Amino acid sequence: IFIPFMRAVKSIDAPDAAPVPIRELLSFRLNRAANLVSRGAALRYRREFGVSLMEWRAVALIGAQAPISLNELARHAGLDKSQMSRVVAGLTERGHVLRGIDMADGRGVRLSLTRSGRKLYEGLIAAANQRNDALLAALTPRELACFEAALGKLGDAARTLIQQERA
Repeated sequence: IFIPFMRAVKSIDAPDAAPVPIRELLSFRLNRAANLVSRGAALRYRREFGVSLMEWRAVALIGAQAPISLNELARHAGLDKSQMSRVVAGLTERGHVLRGIDMADGRGVRLSLTRSGRKLYEGLIAAANQRNDALLAALTPRELACFEAALGKLGDAARTLIQQERA
């Protein structure tokens, strides 16, 4: 067990305790771990498939949810619309994404994968699943169950904090 978490938990009950340094904050450590996982993925996807991490996310989301609007895609990927538009433009130029007209909104665009995009998606999702399995193999079944439960609780707590900030 990493002791700084224990210290962070105790600081809730002891408001006069010294502040937790940034390297020991939960959000910092989660972000750092996520960045390491993403960096490894980015290297593999660039080497094997010639796509960036943002392109991978776009292809994966379109492949799983096509047809999808640019706005929906950007929201699911956690990017703003202009960033996602540039990513999609590159994928479209390379023949992986097809832009169609949104019948419900004449100005809107519905995105789907071309045949080459579908082939790219299948390779990327297989590689992503291999990486996922390799990462999860570092945990025992009990640790994995605890981790899943903790992620759920942290997500709930984070949503609550967001709602409190908005109120």
